[in-house]
Amino acid sequence: MKKALITGVTGMDGSHLAELLLEKGYEVYGLERRCSTPNRTNTAHLKNKVKFVEGDLTDQISLVRCLRDIKPDEIYNLAAQSFVYWSFFTPEQTSDVNGLGVLRMLEAIRESGIKTKFYQASTSEMFGKVQETPQNENTPFYPRSPYGVSKLYGHWITKNYRESYDMFACSGILFNHESERRGIEFVTRKITDGVARIHLGLEEHITLGNLDAKRDWGYAPDYVEAMWLMLQQDTPNDYVISTGKTHSIKEFLSYAFEHIGITDWSEYVKQDPRYMRPAEVDVLLGDSTKAQTELGWKPKTSLKEMVGKMVANDIKKLKNENR
Repeated sequence: MKKALITGVTGMDGSHLAELLLEKGYEVYGLERRCSTPNRTNTAHLKNKVKFVEGDLTDQISLVRCLRDIKPDEIYNLAAQSFVYWSFFTPEQTSDVNGLGVLRMLEAIRESGIKTKFYQASTSEMFGKVQETPQNENTPFYPRSPYGVSKLYGHWITKNYRESYDMFACSGILFNHESERRGIEFVTRKITDGVARIHLGLEEHITLGNLDAKRDWGYAPDYVEAMWLMLQQDTPNDYVISTGKTHSIKEFLSYAFEHIGITDWSEYVKQDPRYMRPAEVDVLLGDSTKAQTELGWKPKTSLKEMVGKMVANDIKKLKNENR
């Protein structure tokens, strides 16, 4: 039986990946920072299936100890300070976890002496002020936030360790992807939760920032399959994972409101400059040809389907809470 260690297992991607690996017969371990009240909401249905171990990306000794104890066949590094907007207010902490945290994990692999395959969660935010459209594995990077810059360090240090120490280390440059488990602080979930509240008569409007920003949105369960496929290859490589279709925040809003029978949503949405980024990324569009050709991967869920799932789930969730 293969062993897999997932950092950030209680996050959106981590919980979906844990489900996938358990279905494939893996023994799944989740790295978890010590805290008084662990948040395991996304993995509550996997209780007694995922084995939680203590460790922290800001503490290399804890990582070495963890790897020596478990000896995982595969490591998926999904832990991060992943809220782009907040990275402008916590640039040092964001860099420590997202950048140096990757270095610590790679060094822990080297120090522990285990033979494992390593996956690093890179991001389309590294492209930032895009130099070409669509973006692929060869597109120059131009990050526009502390989050994007920190992720770029993690991406390059992964490549450096792969080439310097002959490690099986690869990065998935994932474009925006969402699911019902997305955190409420993210704009997509803020929209679907807000639409659900409007539908139930709990709120009258949603307050957002830039409505014209465009993203290449996919569905998280589809994307974690690509992560797994990368570590099943004979040779490590980096891959862009995307749908190849771009949509604006306005389109996302339209699909969300359409789910509750509203076609003209203008009176339900307000804009507030406080939610604007200091440096905006306007258009992200990925070219996942390489992943589709070499991994045999392709996105399965449309944006409309995904948004519908998210709104329906938030309506159900709010009904249960109010009950």
